[in-house]
Amino acid sequence: MEPKTFKVGDVVKMKKPHPCGSYEWEILRTGMDFGIKCRGCGHFVMLARPKFEKAVKAIVTAKAEK
Repeated sequence: MEPKTFKVGDVVKMKKPHPCGSYEWEILRTGMDFGIKCRGCGHFVMLARPKFEKAVKAIVTAKAEK
């Protein structure tokens, strides 16, 4: 299985909901840690790459490349 590639601007769906009820998060920062923002309430969270990759269910919208 090939590793998933994530880019800044992608919207991902997580396995578990945020306390506000939203499953969708926007990626704001990538690297060893991911900075993600909740699409429901705007809360910003930093997650380590292994924890983030395990928590992601699907990429909802991928940022278009030029």
